Amino acid sequence: MPARIEKEGVISVFDFFQMFPDEDSAREYIEKIRWGDSVCCPHCDSEGVTKRKRVPKRKRVTKLKRKGYYYCRWCRVRFTVRTRTVFQRSHIPLNKWLYAIYMLETSRKGISSIQLAKEVGITQKSAWFMLHRLREGCDVEVAPLKGEVEIDETWIGGRKNRMHYAKKKTLPPGPYGGKVPVLGLRERETGRLIAYPIENVGIDTLTENVLANVEEGSTVHTDDHKGYNRLGKWYNHHSVNHTGWQFADGDTTTNRIESIWAVVKRAYKGVYHYMSKKHLERYINEFVFRLNAGGDEVPIMERMELLIRGAFDRHITYDELIAD
Repeated sequence: MPARIEKEGVISVFDFFQMFPDEDSAREYIEKIRWGDSVCCPHCDSEGVTKRKRVPKRKRVTKLKRKGYYYCRWCRVRFTVRTRTVFQRSHIPLNKWLYAIYMLETSRKGISSIQLAKEVGITQKSAWFMLHRLREGCDVEVAPLKGEVEIDETWIGGRKNRMHYAKKKTLPPGPYGGKVPVLGLRERETGRLIAYPIENVGIDTLTENVLANVEEGSTVHTDDHKGYNRLGKWYNHHSVNHTGWQFADGDTTTNRIESIWAVVKRAYKGVYHYMSKKHLERYINEFVFRLNAGGDEVPIMERMELLIRGAFDRHITYDELIAD
């Protein structure tokens, strides 16, 4: 890696293609992240690379002549670094996968499948499938929040008053008919974020989800939504009256979590244009992962490594994505 990149932590597109000019360089990089110096069978966890026939179980992985292929003498299965990852059974070169990860990490509002398809030279359908598989790797579990936590909910979906009459007839009544509620919780001290779609914004649902994601005894800041009225039993609860156009009351505010919704909705309108209810959780995971990874304050290669590690031991097929 060039000294300038190691010092500044930034990398341009030109530098990226110099680092990973072909699939072999990308494969070696991913192998280093996954296995380090000792290749491990993803099926039975046998370790080491050797040409000997009679060796202990931990040394029963043989490197084959074909580049990137290995054979486990214990479970008698061939494998590559793609095995049991989101890259599995993909014919797209790994250097293009790395570039997709790079774009997903550096684009604050995400990247559309049409734009990615143009940049890496694949079809839009393949780019859409690629991005959703990478979003599977973004689904990283976050420990419960503590300290001061801001909580807010938002609605994701198109405006009902701008839809065709035939589409309106199929939606539930009310201004939020057809939209999906998303709950967000953000820790003030560290900036850690938890967000995901929920069934409704009733008091039982909101209370249950807050208790599952925030340690009891913490200080929570919300707006004046009635769904948060029970939180005072377990938390030091403060709220601001958004109905009366109050957005801050001393240190009580929800501006930090609402700034996340601002980015998500700009991405919805300007990049993706539509997020289906079925895939909405994956889209939200993308924004959560990008923020929790540290943003521009963390070197891009470290953020890419986090996403690559999240891609291991995960897999989703195209049929699973498009199934009803």
